[in-house]
Amino acid sequence: MTPSPSPGAPVPAIRPDGAVVRPRPVEAPVMRLFLLHHAGGSHLAYRGWAGHLPADWELCLIEAPGRGRLHRLPPHPAVGGLVRWAADAVEPLSDRPFGIFGHSLGAMAAYELTRLLQAEERALPRWLGISAVRPPHAGPEAVHHRSHLPDDALKEELARIGGTPREVLDEPSLWGLFEPLLRNDFAAAEHWQPDTGLPPLPVPLSVYGGADDPAVTVKLLAGWERWTTRWLGLRLFPGGHFYFHKAVTEVVGQIVTDLADARPV
Repeated sequence: MTPSPSPGAPVPAIRPDGAVVRPRPVEAPVMRLFLLHHAGGSHLAYRGWAGHLPADWELCLIEAPGRGRLHRLPPHPAVGGLVRWAADAVEPLSDRPFGIFGHSLGAMAAYELTRLLQAEERALPRWLGISAVRPPHAGPEAVHHRSHLPDDALKEELARIGGTPREVLDEPSLWGLFEPLLRNDFAAAEHWQPDTGLPPLPVPLSVYGGADDPAVTVKLLAGWERWTTRWLGLRLFPGGHFYFHKAVTEVVGQIVTDLADARPV
């Protein structure tokens, strides 16, 4: 259940279709930052990030179908559907300079979203942030097959990589709600097959990750350099796959620096 705003807190602005949540709406922002969440997650993964942005920047959290306010909608079974959903969400808010950041499955979508915007000659992001995901050219050995694991093995894997509350793993009723969505999202990530024949993106790109991520190695993260003509570097933080949970101030600060330093495409 989504928590109610505290007394006196601004009520988040939500698009009619529920695709975008803006925790702190800003009139005529100088920059918008779109965030895409991980498999099985929701916009709540980034709750609290708005308070770490400059006052004239606006945070825009893209909610995928099948969760939160959109729980009655079927989740997209493939990255392509999620990308088209995200493109439609970004379109009415692309009148201001913007950046895109995605984590794990959200990073796949962020990369493909940028490709789609380029292919359709729409406004491109000033900056692209990729977090904790394999690069497009990675071989099958880099793909983690989790969607068909038995329940016990899947729970063990989730505990290993972190990011899932213990009560979800231990409480049968919660697990029953969470499991189908998680398996759907994991399958989408497993079957992601980006076009490796495309040229590098012209968009400034930074890659973020946990130095001790058991799912995505530092070597894999560094491989993203070949997919941009404007490589800004690899940003490593202490921790595993969900490194940003304990380093929100540092991670958002680095994102602000990278996006502010990125020249327009």
